[in-house]
Amino acid sequence: MREHRVDIIKIAVAAALLIFGIAVSAAGIFSPFVRMLIFALAYITVAFEVVEDSVKSIISGEIFDENFLMSIASIGAFIIGQYAEAVFVMLFFSVGELFEHIAEDRSRKSIKAIAEIRPDTACLENENGTVRVDAKNINIGDIIVVNPGERVPLDGVVAAGESALDTSAITGESVPRDIGAGDMVYSGCINISGVIKVKVTEVFAASTATKILELVENSNARRAKRERFITRFAGYYTPVVVISALLLAAVPSLITHEYAKWIYRALVFLVVSCPCALVLSVPLTYFAGIGAAAKKGILIKGGDALEAMGGVKTMVFDKTGTLTNGNFSVVAVHPQKIDERTLLGIAAAAEYHSSHPISASLKAAYGKLPDNIKAENVREVRGLGVMAEISGKKVLVGNDKLMSENGIVFRECHRTGAIVHVAVDGEYYGHIVISDTVKPESKKAISLLKSKGIKTVMLTGDSERQALRVAEELSLEEYHAQLLPEEKVEILETFLGKGGKVAFAGDGINDAPVLARADVGIAMGALGSDAAIEAADIVLMDDNPQKTVTAHDISLKTSKIVLQNIYFSIGVKMLILLLSAVGLANMWAASFADVGVLFLAVMNSLRAMR
Repeated sequence: MREHRVDIIKIAVAAALLIFGIAVSAAGIFSPFVRMLIFALAYITVAFEVVEDSVKSIISGEIFDENFLMSIASIGAFIIGQYAEAVFVMLFFSVGELFEHIAEDRSRKSIKAIAEIRPDTACLENENGTVRVDAKNINIGDIIVVNPGERVPLDGVVAAGESALDTSAITGESVPRDIGAGDMVYSGCINISGVIKVKVTEVFAASTATKILELVENSNARRAKRERFITRFAGYYTPVVVISALLLAAVPSLITHEYAKWIYRALVFLVVSCPCALVLSVPLTYFAGIGAAAKKGILIKGGDALEAMGGVKTMVFDKTGTLTNGNFSVVAVHPQKIDERTLLGIAAAAEYHSSHPISASLKAAYGKLPDNIKAENVREVRGLGVMAEISGKKVLVGNDKLMSENGIVFRECHRTGAIVHVAVDGEYYGHIVISDTVKPESKKAISLLKSKGIKTVMLTGDSERQALRVAEELSLEEYHAQLLPEEKVEILETFLGKGGKVAFAGDGINDAPVLARADVGIAMGALGSDAAIEAADIVLMDDNPQKTVTAHDISLKTSKIVLQNIYFSIGVKMLILLLSAVGLANMWAASFADVGVLFLAVMNSLRAMR
């Protein structure tokens, strides 16, 4: 409220002068001229800025706005001697505007709080120790130190130290994430426990926190269809109302010669007609909805994207990195003659020095190798696997073809994924199944979408077998496999224009064309991805597909509130306009009704923040 203190004081002074003027008028104290001066002082106190803004609008060519309507109505009332009512109109209009500004500030603060996620300085490590510098002066490859309680100023990789990281400001996830050497960290996250050293991978302008702020700051540039409708509506509605008021004042006056009566009714008509509730509440609702989504780690680029999300009837997903984790892991170990742990240890030892993703998953599954398990004379056979010696025995670790070429009789596996066979001295020891696993949240997301009547589809460049496995596990209604990026676009286009919007959720790097082609493009797990932020309409700050459902829910709620405000505001306006035209609503009632509609519409808009 502190920033609105001047407005509050002006309203309070004007209200006191209005009450004083009414009191002295009722008591017959002072001359009529003095009483008029009291009302004039009250009017100037509260109306000066409104009239000034109206004059500026007229000079700039934008005549018919709410300031113009209120200025004409109140000045007209003053001219015909309705001093108290003239002040009252402006007083209530100012109260309504004050309330609207406070509500706007509340909504804006929910979004501007995001601005706090980006520190402006960083603790740079150099040969002399550490020094606090402007984050804009940090270069890629520099080492920065982040102490407990501080926000990470720039994206990077942990070079030393271990800690827990609060990522809620970026991902919306409340559970802290443990990090150590080699883990990626993003600007805006809070270091909770230990001191960490971070090797910078992105400059300040390209950091995650900066991208988030740019998205939020630019969100108002893309307006929803209903916002554009209200702007167009007000552009036609206001001139029609002004012309109607002139006709209401002129035509009956010429017939009845009751000029004061019909001019008064025309002025009441103008007060009632002010479209403040619509013009203010609709953009405010979308702004509040975008703020509510931002709190949950869902960045929506504007009201048009928020509105479109609620109309989605087909939800199309990429597979790798969207519905699945996007990295290989051991899902099954099938030994023969030996135990699972031993089989996994042999494979991990043979693959120990390889950088292949399958090798990494084997090592991750086994953990730290004991000193007595060491592979020697390791030879990688391209496209087949590796050959090595462990404890003097010849070890083969690889695919079917490697086994066949070396005369090993191996066992087929019923599981889907990459099958890694292990043979020692010509004897088959078993196999390990490695696959890209489905995210825990994917099944819930698909189930919730289907319960809403939304069709679920998967498009992937992966093999038919892998795609079928994921589709069956998630109960997807349709899937297409072995697709190139341009083929994904072609298939997505077959869903467009068939009732409802089509959304596509992908990793935002390889799927930029299809993200851009969809009615709503959703970038999954897009931290640090320029391609995602450019192509997508909505960016999820973690890789949780269930947040597509959250975005849909927020969109539906926001659109519902917008429609409520439109129907309520127009309905009440039309009713009171008719009443004022026939003399059943005076200036006092019109002011109460106008501000009351604004008050209720703005209060309703703020529900979108929750």
